[in-house]
Amino acid sequence: MVREIVIWPDPVLQQIARPVDRVDDDLRRLLDDMAETMYAADGVGLAAPQVGESRRVIVIDVSPRQPEQRLIHLVNPEIVRLEGKMSYTEGCLSIPGEAEEVERAAKVVVRALDYHGRPFELAASEDLLAVAIQHEFDHLQGTMFVDHLSSLKRDLIKRRMKKLKVERAEERADEVRRAPRHETAL
Repeated sequence: MVREIVIWPDPVLQQIARPVDRVDDDLRRLLDDMAETMYAADGVGLAAPQVGESRRVIVIDVSPRQPEQRLIHLVNPEIVRLEGKMSYTEGCLSIPGEAEEVERAAKVVVRALDYHGRPFELAASEDLLAVAIQHEFDHLQGTMFVDHLSSLKRDLIKRRMKKLKVERAEERADEVRRAPRHETAL
């Protein structure tokens, strides 16, 4: 099921996400929904807070740009090593239409549970996967990519996102008003 993506600034995006107690069918349903939502939005990564769930869960699929990759599920991820530096132009599904250069570690090692609750470790170096892991992990910490920018850039983007949220709310209200009404005689 495709879920609605939360637009920044929103409180759920500014909170530290809660750890997952166990990987069960409910969590796998969330992971499936997140992957479906990410693909529908043409993204390469999505963290649970972006769909309104304050849980330490991430999905990443950079295969459109790195064909050797596949869909990755990260449950309760922990970054265990960061090395070097690189810059990358990042965007975010929760900040649509915006992209800015962000400095990240060039190499990252993350430890997590997979879709079935099995522990694994993943390393990425100087590529989109390395950036995506750090970007999505930031979401679990209540950090957005704009938090890595100057306050001036961040404030300009925040104003545009607040305007977008108002426009979307007005569109939804218009849709409700246009929906056919069903009257029931009692």
